[in-house]
Amino acid sequence: MLYPPELFEPLTDAAWDEARARDGIAAIVADTDAAYGGDALWPADEWDGWETPTPLKSLYAGAAGVVWALELLRRRGYAESRLDLADVAARTLEAWRAEPDFIRGWELPSRKEASLFVGETGPLLVAWMLGRRELRDDLLARIRENADSEAVEVMWGVAGTMLVARAIDEHDAWEESAAALRAKRGSDGMWTNRLFGADRRSLSPPHGLVGNMLALGGGDELATAILAREAVVENGFANWPASDGSLSLQWCNGAPGVVIHASGYLDEELLRMGAELVWHAGPPGMEKGPCICHGSAGNGYAFLRMFERTGDELWLDRARRFAVHALEQVGRRGRGRYSLFTGDLGVALYAADCVDARAAYPILDYVV
Repeated sequence: MLYPPELFEPLTDAAWDEARARDGIAAIVADTDAAYGGDALWPADEWDGWETPTPLKSLYAGAAGVVWALELLRRRGYAESRLDLADVAARTLEAWRAEPDFIRGWELPSRKEASLFVGETGPLLVAWMLGRRELRDDLLARIRENADSEAVEVMWGVAGTMLVARAIDEHDAWEESAAALRAKRGSDGMWTNRLFGADRRSLSPPHGLVGNMLALGGGDELATAILAREAVVENGFANWPASDGSLSLQWCNGAPGVVIHASGYLDEELLRMGAELVWHAGPPGMEKGPCICHGSAGNGYAFLRMFERTGDELWLDRARRFAVHALEQVGRRGRGRYSLFTGDLGVALYAADCVDARAAYPILDYVV
């Protein structure tokens, strides 16, 4: 079995409607505005806040990611937040510095403060993006600090801070980090990533090969060969295993993340088989939900990427059907999960990308 079918549900019968999608985006932004609590920032979902100091501040599941998404939706003309986003970004950075939201009791990387997704780099980046240009030196220091992290990946390690270096035009820091990342690569083309007290060799965008290659600027012959070799192919479908050999079907492990981030160099037929599996499985059920990390919106980005690669309108139609479903899932669960990667705002960005026929996955494909 290429994926766990019990974690997926039938696709909605509702048709794509751009006006309804825009209304859904606006409703998510309005709810996010209403839930803002000043110094308390936003309430944390139980899963996001497990064993973690709140309020959450990180780019992945906290206020930095919320502000980043609200600002992008504002720039793109989808919804105007009533909040002073620059002020919220400053509060978020101050709150992170007072108490970082690192999960308690887990062995974290030695350079955890420099992590893009969970460390100070995320709140710094968002505050800088919203006008705090004096923070550039602090950002640069975190980028350089992270070059020797034992976490060799996007979420915690050097590959994530390389994305920031590129975004703020710090070419020398990017080159230094790229040299460090290349030096950590094994002769077989894979990286060994030390995370949570264990060594793992992963293909995934947040924790392994695909994300590291993205940070370096694209695939090479070794990466292409590895992804072709590691693909599990059955009956015209393809998936890629997690570091423990299991088969999931979500952005953070499995075919969706590979299709999204290796589409520029992987064989088109292999990409098609991966994307067809995502369509065949249907959207993840409510246990995973609508989010971009491990839910319906994240899987839907695979269709947007296939549309970008092939120009075939079938893939855009499929992406938009998944957007309808993800917005319905937000309604079924009830709004109130305030997070970029695990919550409603990632869904809003995905819906906006479906309106614009745009295949850029948040943060990994554009940081500012």
